[in-house]
Amino acid sequence: MTALKAHEVARFLARPDLDAGIFLAYGPDAGLVRETAQRLIRKLSGDDPDYASVVTLDGSEVDADPSILAVEAKTISLFGGKRIVRVRGAGKSLVMPLSELRDNPAGAAIVLEAGNLTPKDALRALVEAAKLGRALPCFPDSDETLQALISESFNKQGIRVDSDVVTTLREILGNDREITRRELEKLTLYAAASKVLTREDVLLLCADNGMLVIDAILDAAGSGHAERLELALNRALSSAVDPQRLLAMATIHFANLRRWRTEVDAGKSPRQVLEGLRPRPHFSRASTLEQQLRLWSDMALAAASERILNATAESRRRPALAEATLRRALLAICMMAAAH
Repeated sequence: MTALKAHEVARFLARPDLDAGIFLAYGPDAGLVRETAQRLIRKLSGDDPDYASVVTLDGSEVDADPSILAVEAKTISLFGGKRIVRVRGAGKSLVMPLSELRDNPAGAAIVLEAGNLTPKDALRALVEAAKLGRALPCFPDSDETLQALISESFNKQGIRVDSDVVTTLREILGNDREITRRELEKLTLYAAASKVLTREDVLLLCADNGMLVIDAILDAAGSGHAERLELALNRALSSAVDPQRLLAMATIHFANLRRWRTEVDAGKSPRQVLEGLRPRPHFSRASTLEQQLRLWSDMALAAASERILNATAESRRRPALAEATLRRALLAICMMAAAH
């Protein structure tokens, strides 16, 4: 029985101990599952990938005709290359056709892609129990694996990055490997000529600019900076951001501040509260959020939240005046913060 651990998959892909059999890439990270299958196929194809015979099936095709899997696996390539059958969307329905190939795959490599499977799942159990089977778990990137992937991608292209680029990317990127790869490819292409990448480049190319603008509005209002608030509002509204969306985000922001404030009132410092959040706010906002937690009392936050709720109701009653209602409410809250 061979059941690989998640941290063993990269080493296995670099040097598989089988060149034929059933290989199952599975897990909640669909992007990483696809990438794992692709890397394995490239490795199994040998020095001349074009010489390999790769057939791709969908799980639904096998559902409709279970015999197709065995037929494709046992078909001899016209050019004599490695026979590889890739099955996307693999599920329990493949257990029966795989059972006859488990001990004798006819020299073919059958690469399966599946979602998250429990240890008791029939497909996973079959592959793990097979002498010629390898199950490759694909779980979302941790901070360590994400940092290693980022550094490896830039080092391979000879791109020098500022010290805070990796940290910024770790904050921006999620846990889907496919999205991460796409963003890293975009950045390496951007820096292909200059061979230099800055934090500003990363924010420009990868960050959700709409979300950054909204954060700027909320933080300006919450910390009492009227001029910054005006600039951020003008930028957002000129980009067709819906005023009611901004009011909804303001509702969430001040509700969060009030919830966090209860922890401060219970004895924690604002920094301790923010560092304990999961997910943690973007590091670039840490200082202003800490400042807001120091500025606002629970009573004042309750008053600010009520003002936003009233503005939201007014904007729905009179949509034509939604922008004016938004500006008036946020400026009033900004003045409350400035007065503290």
